[in-house]
Amino acid sequence: MAGRGDPPEGTPEGLPGGGEDEYRSVVFDESFVRAARLQEFSAQERMGEHARAVRSRPGSESGRRSRQPLVLVLLILLAFGTAIYLGVRNPYQPPAVHRAEPLRTTMTPLAPQSRVPGGEPAELLAHSPAAEYRTGVAGINLPDTGRTEHFSEGQVIAALSVAKDYLVASSLEPDVLSGATTRPVRLLIDPDQQAQFDRSVEASRSDGRHALAGWLIRFDPARATVVDPATRVQGTLRFAEIDANLLQVTADHTFTYALRPAASGSGPAAAASLFTVHRELQFRFDREDLRMHRAELLTSRVAAGPQACAPDAAGTLRPLLAGEQAPGTEAPAVTDPYAAGDDAVAPLCGALSPKAQPSL
Repeated sequence: MAGRGDPPEGTPEGLPGGGEDEYRSVVFDESFVRAARLQEFSAQERMGEHARAVRSRPGSESGRRSRQPLVLVLLILLAFGTAIYLGVRNPYQPPAVHRAEPLRTTMTPLAPQSRVPGGEPAELLAHSPAAEYRTGVAGINLPDTGRTEHFSEGQVIAALSVAKDYLVASSLEPDVLSGATTRPVRLLIDPDQQAQFDRSVEASRSDGRHALAGWLIRFDPARATVVDPATRVQGTLRFAEIDANLLQVTADHTFTYALRPAASGSGPAAAASLFTVHRELQFRFDREDLRMHRAELLTSRVAAGPQACAPDAAGTLRPLLAGEQAPGTEAPAVTDPYAAGDDAVAPLCGALSPKAQPSL
């Protein structure tokens, strides 16, 4: 291989010893001359008006520089054409924007047919249908999962997890049950529904849209408090794909709370009683909801008792406690189909089955 100071094709032939010849530094063979990038003008050319003594040989660096703009233009055109092609042919177009619908609610108070049984919480639970229920969060379990046609298994699990978190925040969180806060619930709601949620908290109404009990469970703190042992829970979670952009999760759970009258001094604790809430919620998720860990509530059906069939039964729950019974005039509310506004909608009322009460 030729060194940095050698001609392009090595040491000229006929010079024995290579660098031993004293004239080696001034001897140039034909290959060296061909490789030169500069060419000296001839004596006749130098006699003209040329100011320079040398010129570039054809095919030298100047020739390559003249082709560079053309290559650059071709590369730009190629990149632009590729971008247009991918923009038209890209199969991963962003999904259509989905707006959450208002929550639709149904609240059914369940009036007892006799006096409410009282006693110690553990004894009441042991003699009730909730005896075999699990305690607290352990009663809300995720089902076996899998992918759907357009959602991966991970996305299905994410939807079920949000639904579970919502049930825990809205049905088991002590500060939510007592009315101290609504923040854990609100954080899990699609922003499109938060204004409706806020109106339900501030002014609950039995109009099918703004029933507080449709969003969360809250007991009147001036009337009752939730006591240990912890709430018993049993139910199911189911999922289904609605279309290519929406998943639906249905939660169907029964919650049994042990309650005592609100504290009123330092005397002996009053007898406890049980209060049962059946909640059936439908959640809907688009991919943005899954990414942001939130849900759209589509429908909420709630039946709760023992309580009186009062006009405000859709708001803060006012349970009938141990030894109390519903007024003797209790009857299902009458609905006038010709009335307008709120007068056209009356809260439903049902009778609490004796089988749902503890059998002491």
